[in-house]
Amino acid sequence: MKTVILIGARGKMGQAALTGLGKHKVITAGLSGDVDHIVDITDEQSIEALYQKVGHFDAVVNTVGVCEYAPFTEMSESQWMTTVMSKMMGQINLVRIGQKYIADGGSFTLISGILNVKPIPLAIADATTSGAIDTFAKCVAHEMPRGIRINVINPTVLKEAWDVYGEMMPGFEPVPSTLVGKAFERSVDGFISGQVLYVDA
Repeated sequence: MKTVILIGARGKMGQAALTGLGKHKVITAGLSGDVDHIVDITDEQSIEALYQKVGHFDAVVNTVGVCEYAPFTEMSESQWMTTVMSKMMGQINLVRIGQKYIADGGSFTLISGILNVKPIPLAIADATTSGAIDTFAKCVAHEMPRGIRINVINPTVLKEAWDVYGEMMPGFEPVPSTLVGKAFERSVDGFISGQVLYVDA
């Protein structure tokens, strides 16, 4: 049994990840709500405090990243930076800071999303940062110390979130949370590293 920090545990993607982590001790974290620890991934001190409070852990699974949605021609720099500082730098900092604390042979699992492969209107910032995270994991895997692994889950929209996102994604086929959970399980319990695990219909 591993000790896994699950960030964004109360969201739909966090709940999907949880379906694949059933045999582990899961420590929940998030920006608010009924979680074991509060963390803001856009704040380096908050990330550091989370790792120090938890102490020993074998894996970090992140399922959050705030993205602004707007037409490219109308997006302000501040909208871009909201997305960059959360979905991109927030996740990079989880790894950059966390590699000092995680157990030998531990793993990081980050989240991107299918929109960098199948673009839709209004989602340029989400697509761009998702592509950055996919590339980050592929490349940084070669530099991770102490046998630490890193992977990214790149899912399409969840069936459980179709009522929220379906109108934005005509022609997409949603997938069940349990299928996405299998990708998180493979990342945490397998031996792969530097991989982008696509979950699409």
